[in-house]
Amino acid sequence: MSSIFLYIHNIYSSWSRSFQLFLFILLGVVLGLTLLTARISNAVSYLSDSPETCMNCHVMTDAYATWQRGSHSRAAVCNDCHVPHDNIVSKMAFKGADGTKHSYVFTLHKEPQVLHLSNTARPVVQSNCIRCHSEQLAMIRLAKSSERACWDCHNSIHGQVHGLSASPEVLRPGLPDAGFNLIKKGIGNER
Repeated sequence: MSSIFLYIHNIYSSWSRSFQLFLFILLGVVLGLTLLTARISNAVSYLSDSPETCMNCHVMTDAYATWQRGSHSRAAVCNDCHVPHDNIVSKMAFKGADGTKHSYVFTLHKEPQVLHLSNTARPVVQSNCIRCHSEQLAMIRLAKSSERACWDCHNSIHGQVHGLSASPEVLRPGLPDAGFNLIKKGIGNER
């Protein structure tokens, strides 16, 4: 292990002082932008199961509002339906992969007007429907069938699907604070 550090030290020592300074400034800028992005995106919240986390993306406000007003809000949170529950590794891996995809889509404003489950999310949600409602499904012929998804018949979980532009503003709860309240108050202007 010490040979690796010695190797890195030798490379670092061979650089000029101005290049070393440039490298430290560059690393500082990258670290600063990374921390700023993590703070603005409320990145730590994605480690939780809090439904308010889904509100970090403005396109999820209608899904959040319809969940909040529906029967599932008394029994389940978003992750109870939308992530696997096999084990903690598969849960966190799915959240990471799905979150990365969502970040890309929402950051570049490539979200569709009408949100639908992705091909990777469909079996997860179907499995979770059956996991929670297995007693109700015990006598139903299609309980172990993959012929139809539960939401083909039970489409009221998030209400009627509308395009994002057709969603009434009144249903949209406020977005969580992203930390900009410090700017509004004026950092350093306190007396």
